[in-house]
Amino acid sequence: MYVLYCDESNLEANEDHFFVYGGVAASSESILGLSRRIDELRAAAGLAPDFLLKFNPKPEHLTHGEFIELKQSLIEAATEFGCTFFTSLILHNIAQNPNDARLKEINRICYHFHCFLNRVDTPGLVMVDRFEDGQVDMHLREKFSVGLRDMPHADQMRLDRIVGFHYAAIGQSNMCSLIDILLGSYRFAVNAIIDDRHLDSARQISQLLSPLFFREHGRQAVSEIGLFFSPMSIRVARYRQIYQRVHDFFGGCDIDCEQRIRSDA
Repeated sequence: MYVLYCDESNLEANEDHFFVYGGVAASSESILGLSRRIDELRAAAGLAPDFLLKFNPKPEHLTHGEFIELKQSLIEAATEFGCTFFTSLILHNIAQNPNDARLKEINRICYHFHCFLNRVDTPGLVMVDRFEDGQVDMHLREKFSVGLRDMPHADQMRLDRIVGFHYAAIGQSNMCSLIDILLGSYRFAVNAIIDDRHLDSARQISQLLSPLFFREHGRQAVSEIGLFFSPMSIRVARYRQIYQRVHDFFGGCDIDCEQRIRSDA
C-alpha cells in the first residue's frame, strides 16, 4: 500500500504566480523508516519534539543556511526511501478562485495517484491537509463513494484503488512536514522562475526534486501524472508564455516534462 499526503501552496491569489497543489506518496514498507529518519534529522537539528517543522518559518536557533540544509536533508531522505511526488500548477490569473481551484486540484492529484496505483498494482490511502472549507467534507465523501464526475469518456469514474480519503494536519505526522517542505520548495522554485530572481536556487531545488517525480517505466521524461500544468489548453498568449518559461527551465534541471504547453485541447 501507498499513503499519499497532500497539501497546497500559494493559496493567496497573486497575478502571474501559480497556485500549487501536490502530494508525496510513500509505500507501507518504507514509511516507518522514513519517519524515523526525519526524527533523527529533527533531533540532530536540535528541534523540540513539539516544534511544527514546515517550509517556513525557520526555528529561531538555526541560521538561514542551517535551515536550508535541514530542508535539503528531508528532500534527500524522501528520495532515499523511494517517495513519489505528484504536483499540479495553475496560474491564479486562470484559476481566479483559489478555494475552487484547490477542490479541483484535489480531484486531479487523487486521479493521478489512482493512475500510479494502477501502475504499481497496489491500493492507496489519501491524507488531505485540513483546511477550513464548508465543501471539503462532502467533497472527500464524494471522492470515495463516487470518484470523479464529468470525465471526458465517462459520466463518473470510481477511484477504486484508493481505500480512503482522510484529514491530516502538521504535527500529526512527519509526512505532513515533508509534503509542506517539498511543496514549499517547489513553489519557491516555480515563482523564482517567473520573477527571474534566485534562479541558481531555483535550479538547485529543481534538481534536488527531480528524482521524486513519477516517470513511466523506461522513460526519462516526467509523466504528466507526476507533474501537471493545468489546464491542458492555455489560450491566452501571455499566460502560455509563463507556463512555457517554467516548462523550459525544468527541462534544463533534469525535469523534462512529458506534457507540452498547448493553446488548444
